[in-house]
Amino acid sequence: MIKTKKVVILGDSAFAEVAYECFTRDSEYEVVGFSVNSAFLERNELFGLPVVPLEEIERFFDPEQVEFYAALVYSQLNRLRTRFYEEAKSKGYRPASYISSRAFVWPNAVLGEHCFIFEDNTIQPFVKIGNNVVLWSGNHVGHHSVIEDNCFISSHAVISGFCTVGRNTFIGVNSAIANNVVIGADNWLGVGVNILKNTDPDCIFKSEQPEPAKVSARRFFKART
Repeated sequence: MIKTKKVVILGDSAFAEVAYECFTRDSEYEVVGFSVNSAFLERNELFGLPVVPLEEIERFFDPEQVEFYAALVYSQLNRLRTRFYEEAKSKGYRPASYISSRAFVWPNAVLGEHCFIFEDNTIQPFVKIGNNVVLWSGNHVGHHSVIEDNCFISSHAVISGFCTVGRNTFIGVNSAIANNVVIGADNWLGVGVNILKNTDPDCIFKSEQPEPAKVSARRFFKART
């Protein structure tokens, strides 16, 4: 793919490495470097590119020529990623987005800035997605639904039609939300949680770890060592 834009990735963790791969192999962006807070600066380069202190990022990358993506996950209910996003914007940098070429996004869906949408996502007609949203692999966002700013949707979640997901919410793997449901702001949905009615703001919905059966697996399946 022809590279027509440049991007610096904020962060140097696993998500930053994945973001580097996605931007490099499946976008018009050339990654030119990484940036972290000086207190967490533990290396000078990653993938042969410079890692520079965020406090001095303007010395290394011109905001007129380089955009940014803050590759941080859902730490502090997405506040950490949001802080980096807002700080970079305050320095004059424009936010970049990544939309996988293998994601299906209906033409009239509306996507905000600074979004990261992985492969195999399905975004249906009339969906609205806010700013600073991450959709990891394989999610379904149903028609007329709204995902507000600063959310993180992990893999294989189903958000049905006419739903609203409030700001800063995290939705865990294999969770499902029924039609016409409003998820309050600052909600945390664990793995495999099913939501059938509206939720209040600032709620945690835990997934329960099942207790192991009293019989051993090897004995049950007659497996010999």
